[in-house]
Amino acid sequence: MKAIIGKKVGMSQIFDTDGKVIPVTVIEAGPCVVVQKKTVEKDGYAAVQLGFEDVPERKLTKGEMGHLNKAGVSPKKHLKEFDLDAELNVGDIVKADTFAEGDHVDVTGISKGHGYAGVIKRHGAHRLKETHGTGPVHRHAGSMGSGTDPSRIFKGKIGAGHMGVDQVTIMNLDVVKVDPELNMIVVRGAVPGPKGGLVTVRTTKKTILEKKGDAGISVNPQKASARVNPQKASARNK
Repeated sequence: MKAIIGKKVGMSQIFDTDGKVIPVTVIEAGPCVVVQKKTVEKDGYAAVQLGFEDVPERKLTKGEMGHLNKAGVSPKKHLKEFDLDAELNVGDIVKADTFAEGDHVDVTGISKGHGYAGVIKRHGAHRLKETHGTGPVHRHAGSMGSGTDPSRIFKGKIGAGHMGVDQVTIMNLDVVKVDPELNMIVVRGAVPGPKGGLVTVRTTKKTILEKKGDAGISVNPQKASARVNPQKASARNK
C-alpha cells in the first residue's frame, strides 16, 4: 500500500511510443511528512497520518499546532490518514517517487461545485413538451407522486438541489510518468476536482489482471482452428 497527498495541476496530453495521444492529468504530489503513526497495540489499528503543504503558524489553532509540535513537524495545512506500510516513522518524508511508471492508483478528490441546479443539469432529465398547456415550466421536474397512496415522495427521487462538491474516487488509473524533482505524478485520464484542488493518490483497490495473450487467439490446443489443427473434421473434409 502506497499513498500521497497532492494538488491537481490540470490536464494535458502526451504521445506514447506508437505516436498515439494519451490524455493525462498532472498532479503535484508531496512532499508529505509523517505526522503521526498509529499502532494496533495503542490505537487498535495500524495507520499513518501524512501532512502536506506548509502554512503559516498563525492560520492554525492551538490544538493543531500542539499536534504538529509533538511530532516535531513544521505547520501543515492538510492532514490525512492512510493505511500504509508500518516501516514509516514520524518525521519520514514521502515523495512522488514512491510511485513508479506503470503503477495503478485510485485518485480521490472533491468534485467541482455547480451551485443549485435543476433536474436537467443535475440528473440528465428530459425537457417537458412546450405545447398543449405545458406553460413556462418545460425545465421543471414535472409530476412526481401519486395522490392518496402513498401521499408522499419516496427518498431518492431526483430533483433540483445542490450539485457537486462531493467526494469522488476514480479507480484504477495507471501512472504514465513520475518526476521526483518537480514532485510530479502524471496519470492517464481525468481526476475529480478543479485546478489546484486537493487530491489523494493511493494504490488501487482493484485487482489487476495480467494480459494472457492476444485477443482472439486461443492457447488451448483443443480449441485451435482447423487451419492449424489437422485432426479437426473441418480440416479433413477439405
